[in-house]
Amino acid sequence: MESTKGRSSTRSRETKRDHHPTPTQKDAYARLLSQHQSTKFQSYLEQFAQPSLLIHDGSNMWCSNEKAKKNRGGRCSKKRLFEEYMNMQDVSSGLKRGELFQGSLRINPKKFQEAFVPSPDGTADIFLDGVVARNRALNGDVIVVQILPPEQWKVLKSEADVEGLNASQSVPGPTALKLKTAEASPSPDVIVEAQDCGDEDSLVQGVHNISLQGKAPETPKKGDQNTISRTSTERALQRTGKVVYIVEQKHSRAASGFIKFLPDKNFAMFAPVDHRVPRVNVPLEDCPADFASRPGDYANTLFVCRIMHWPADSNFAEGRLVKSLGQAGEIEPETEGILMEYDVDFSEFSDDVLACLPQVLPWTIPHEEISRRRDLRNECIFTIDPATARDLDDALSCKQLPDGNFEVGVHIADVGYFVEEGNALDFIASRRATSVYLVQKVVPMLPRLLCEELCSLNPLIDRLTFSVVWKLSPEGKILSEWFGRSVIRSCVKLSYDHAQSMIDAPDKLFTAEELPPCSPEHPIDEIHQAVLNLHSIARRLRSQRFEGGALRLDQMKLAFTLDRESGMPQGCYIYQYRDSNKLVEEFMLLANMATAHQLYRTFPGLALLRRHPPPQTKMIDDLQEFCDQMGLNIDFSSAGALHSSLHETLGNDQYTSPRKEVLTNMCSRPMQMAVYFCTGVLEDETLFRHYALNVPLYTHFTSPIRRYADVIVHRLLAASIETGPRLGLTGEEVQKQATHCNDKKTSSKRVQELSSELFFSVFVKESGPLESEAMVMGMLDQSFDVLVLRYGVQKRIYCNSLEGLESYNYRKVGKRPEMTLVWAAEDPEVGSTRQELSVFTLVEVQLKADKAPMKYSAVLKRPEKAP
Repeated sequence: MESTKGRSSTRSRETKRDHHPTPTQKDAYARLLSQHQSTKFQSYLEQFAQPSLLIHDGSNMWCSNEKAKKNRGGRCSKKRLFEEYMNMQDVSSGLKRGELFQGSLRINPKKFQEAFVPSPDGTADIFLDGVVARNRALNGDVIVVQILPPEQWKVLKSEADVEGLNASQSVPGPTALKLKTAEASPSPDVIVEAQDCGDEDSLVQGVHNISLQGKAPETPKKGDQNTISRTSTERALQRTGKVVYIVEQKHSRAASGFIKFLPDKNFAMFAPVDHRVPRVNVPLEDCPADFASRPGDYANTLFVCRIMHWPADSNFAEGRLVKSLGQAGEIEPETEGILMEYDVDFSEFSDDVLACLPQVLPWTIPHEEISRRRDLRNECIFTIDPATARDLDDALSCKQLPDGNFEVGVHIADVGYFVEEGNALDFIASRRATSVYLVQKVVPMLPRLLCEELCSLNPLIDRLTFSVVWKLSPEGKILSEWFGRSVIRSCVKLSYDHAQSMIDAPDKLFTAEELPPCSPEHPIDEIHQAVLNLHSIARRLRSQRFEGGALRLDQMKLAFTLDRESGMPQGCYIYQYRDSNKLVEEFMLLANMATAHQLYRTFPGLALLRRHPPPQTKMIDDLQEFCDQMGLNIDFSSAGALHSSLHETLGNDQYTSPRKEVLTNMCSRPMQMAVYFCTGVLEDETLFRHYALNVPLYTHFTSPIRRYADVIVHRLLAASIETGPRLGLTGEEVQKQATHCNDKKTSSKRVQELSSELFFSVFVKESGPLESEAMVMGMLDQSFDVLVLRYGVQKRIYCNSLEGLESYNYRKVGKRPEMTLVWAAEDPEVGSTRQELSVFTLVEVQLKADKAPMKYSAVLKRPEKAP
């Protein structure tokens, strides 16, 4: 999470930051209007769509008259700060020749002057030093970079540079084990490809921030700068680059922040909360009517601004205020700001979209539709979901056969029956691409009538489904497999708690009062036995998966209890992932893998699958070296080897779990993201593999209510078994949609994390200070990161902000970072107190709310003096 030091006010926020840039594109404004914000949003923005405001040739839209020029101090004649972008032909040629590189821009939120682009060969990232080098690109944009001449490359700090330095001598910047910045990207909570809440498999490439200083010691021969081998000398170099083209503006160009009055100007200054976004000049007419006369009234009011243009001769972008959100620090305004920044469409569904739904309610399944399907309404089928879930898109069944084997079914809501390809409902679903799960609510991909009623597999109601039914041996061996459209009637809605209580008490006779309403056709003991049989098979399937080389990286997840009336957090706890969760996960994974094989067999050039590339080589090598220095026997040779070594004993005490959590966090950083793709765009089948699951083919089939990729998969599956028309998309169109789903999934994950951070910040403010043990996760030369064990949050502690600290000394023993803190004497007769820190060291911390809205800090408590 972001440091809160020195950000106690809007003024400090403004004075401690630089100014960032964004590109101009001919269709930039059209792209903004097509981002599917609310109707009010669009109508508001459309009033600005005047030719005089849409100048994209590097000129300044604000200089349309002499008065504006005067107010801007003649800024129209200023010298160009940013280079012109290359033309598309030169970019294409440069990419083919290997002179240019394409990738996603990552800006360090703690040091926004630093940005990085992944190197195509998996070696150290390309470093972009300063705002000018980014050339108006924003975080997440797909950019093209040109490598600068070798004499402008940077030198990584050597170990000798930091050994033995005391606090006054420390070189600024991180040098040792560098932790992923929490706000850089969604957290790698890990490889869970079939969980319940929409964040199941986000593997995130961590920000690879390397502290740099000085010039390169020598210049390689001309022409060698992109092909240097990794000798010991060259490992110390960091290639630098500059942005020469923006392929796609992935960033929404929207931000929440505060406005500041500027005397004698016809515009105000907008200061984003996110320092990676530039400050923006906005017209005074966009501000509240009394803003110029009473600017202090709005000092704590959050606004949303959208960048419209960024002149090549200014550090400031230009934009329009879109909306006043309310007071900073309040949950709903902050939440709305997050949604708008990440381009989440939370508007109401239009009449055109709702017209695609059944108009006569209550709706019943037509008899002719039932006759075309396998009728499973008399089977013992049930759902297992979080207690608060309302969009129930998967159900399970398990029936023992006379031969001792089992008929097991996974039954998924048949969303495709209601969402017809090409209509208005399909279009909006394809644009939203995913439901977004916040702490207090869900922003649905589909209208609630579908999500919570017509498609939701609610108990005791006939529902349309797409089923995969297997004949399985008790050991989990697949003996036969059937795909088809079906109709079911769920006999009960179980929560994970209900299912877990059944697993924990296999011999108990549950009463009707202990469970939700059940169908009279299926006794409680029948449901109980089905759960036990599924649990038994799931354990074997899980064991086989991990024996076969699968990997799972779990990280702590914070959950909240909310006040029913106010919606404020009353408490929080670490979510427990139990056997009931694992039961559901195993059968969802099995269904997804089976569907992937079915699609690829039938449509080898059109299948929508999900692949997970192996981790980045250089980061794995560095982590292996670090683990060796720490005495950790971690095997990174394969996913299975990593999983096995992570589950070996890390001690046998109450802190075994935290040590594993810290190590899991380290191992998550080199991981790449799993992504959707169309099989027709990749010729090499080995690239289809899913690294974490260690399977050749995988897809998403089990959550069509909340993931649009699953809707496409359903259509492909229906066509493959001849129960639906052929997909009306080309391979290129499938790939385009896959890329969009990837983008929206990443945004959704980040929004979910920010929502959790928001609620925890409120909890700290309302209930704090909070005290907890913490474990050191990593170190920099002037700070260190800790995992707060009671709450599962990660915080950075800065040495120079510790009250009572006399000095600190950072050093490295090999790759092992260590730090000595010397606390000033409380009693002159006793003397100072020394505290030794390294990775896995236990410390005591206190979480305290900051003055800035929604910010809190971790304060290291002074250790007790040994008697």
